[in-house]
Amino acid sequence: MVTNLESGGAQKRYYVVDELKEEQSVKGLCSYLGISRGGYYAYVKRSKADPDGELKLKILAIYEQRKKILGYRRIQDELYRQYNLIVNHKKVLRLMQSLGIKSIIRRKYVHRTSHEAAVSDGRIAENLLQRDFHADGPNQKWVTDVTQYRVFDDRLYLSAVKDLWNGEIVAYHISNRNDNPLVLETFRKAFETQTDVTGNIPGLIVHSDQGYQYTSHAYHDMLPKVGARISMSRRGNCYDNASIESFFSHLKVEALYPYDIRSIEEAQRRIEEFIQFYNEERAQRKLNKLTPVEYRRQLAA
Repeated sequence: MVTNLESGGAQKRYYVVDELKEEQSVKGLCSYLGISRGGYYAYVKRSKADPDGELKLKILAIYEQRKKILGYRRIQDELYRQYNLIVNHKKVLRLMQSLGIKSIIRRKYVHRTSHEAAVSDGRIAENLLQRDFHADGPNQKWVTDVTQYRVFDDRLYLSAVKDLWNGEIVAYHISNRNDNPLVLETFRKAFETQTDVTGNIPGLIVHSDQGYQYTSHAYHDMLPKVGARISMSRRGNCYDNASIESFFSHLKVEALYPYDIRSIEEAQRRIEEFIQFYNEERAQRKLNKLTPVEYRRQLAA
């Protein structure tokens, strides 16, 4: 049985009717799901006329449901997750090409050293991460950074902390100021939910760039109190913190750039919705096609 009908559109409802028509009346199912019988029978006719018609409709439903951001491999994963269908990735690509749809391509990240990053009080830490973005368990390696988004003359700043074990955003904070409290509040939230019964996170490495918030006395005083070790990228080397940069890139390309955003409030809403989607709904191949939250819960089960 297919779930999450609210986000699947009419095509998914047609599919549900087709699955249950032997058990219940088409009229009753269509009425319950809020679709017309005429629409359902047109769906059946299209499916019979084209051997791949039904599969195309499912691909379109997923494509629209996920706001046109998925490529063929991730649509292949969603076909299995949502419909329990195993489809060769080459076939998914071919059908997407025949439908004239493709994913939004992310722009390559180009690192620019900001004037703010150059301001430091000298508290630089060793690069403990060394581009090893693998973790064997939760709360072993976190990466963090701040990014900005501009709406006309206003700016919005997002500070986020990502756990490299399952890719989950364990904490974030949004502000109209890029300052020390932005970062400190992010970590207050993270420690509030992730510390153990002793109030510590033993063995945790927290990696950042050399931005002025991360070289501040307040930051260097806060993290050791929970047993965390501070790690920093080399100056001007974005690849040392590529994992969090990749998250910000996905966020902007999938949740911000495609839309005509007119207010800071709308931008903040879209950021918050994307982070929830990223943690709870966006399946990742490296997590055995589970979402970060599903992967974490699987460990706890």
